[in-house]
Amino acid sequence: MAESNCTQPTEFVLMGFTEDPVTQVTFFLMVLLVYLATILGNLGMIVLIMASPQLHSPMYYFLANLALIDVGSSTVITPKMLADFVSEEKVISYAGCVAQEFIYSILGMTEVFLLAVMAYDRYLAICRPLLYHSVMSPERCFQLVTGSYLVGLTNGIGQTVGMFTLSFCGSSVIDLYFCDISPLISLSTSNTTISLIILTSAALFAVSNSLFVLVSYMAIISTILSIHSAEGKRKAFSTCASHLTTVSIFYGAACFTYLKPSSDSSRGDKWAVMLYTVLTPMLNPFIYSLRNKEVKEALRRLTKIKRACML
Repeated sequence: MAESNCTQPTEFVLMGFTEDPVTQVTFFLMVLLVYLATILGNLGMIVLIMASPQLHSPMYYFLANLALIDVGSSTVITPKMLADFVSEEKVISYAGCVAQEFIYSILGMTEVFLLAVMAYDRYLAICRPLLYHSVMSPERCFQLVTGSYLVGLTNGIGQTVGMFTLSFCGSSVIDLYFCDISPLISLSTSNTTISLIILTSAALFAVSNSLFVLVSYMAIISTILSIHSAEGKRKAFSTCASHLTTVSIFYGAACFTYLKPSSDSSRGDKWAVMLYTVLTPMLNPFIYSLRNKEVKEALRRLTKIKRACML
């Protein structure tokens, strides 16, 4: 009966990492630098791909969309976190919490599907090179990217619908620095069956995509090992090394965040979530720029053109 008379809170309180003012300023500066590096690195990668004809290929088309997703996922969380570091009241409105959870769910699942698409792209390039250009046509690439966003949108709608079924008659304190569906389910005082079903379905979809990536790279590695020349092996591996590094960091951080046992102290859990939500989006453009000769060459050419125009 009490649950039927319950009204939804107008706002939630977000628990940060510490209440110590000096430590908060230190965290603010660190996270700000990471956020600026994330925005500049990913936007720089998008501009470089758009401005360099030699990068107008399926792999870099997917990479540009991955960079766009990283900009969005970082922006939906980090600015609010930065504001909370220097604010006494770390609150977010109910509508703001819904919006943050909705956008984050869209981008998170879109990235999961897009990484699987990129693994399929590398599989075709290395294991089925004769079919690559016919399969990875511009129309097919557009369909795969659009499908990734539609899958993400479906997840976002599902998670938001699940959130709307939750009631919060007790505490409105979220023990995290942003609105994620998992702590909201734990905080709910109502029946959480619908939310748990939707969350479990999303998790199973993410796991199936990770298995697809794993199988794809098993086939890729097997093909690379069957190449006789050392130079051939090196060239084949260099075409997928950056993506393999990105996938390893993404799924490694995700598993460490969501699959590790809960601890009595939530600080370690928050640091794990920060690794997944804040640091990972920053790393991708640096991985592709440092480990990819085509990106380095495109950057050198663009720099030469810029210098010539300034003379």
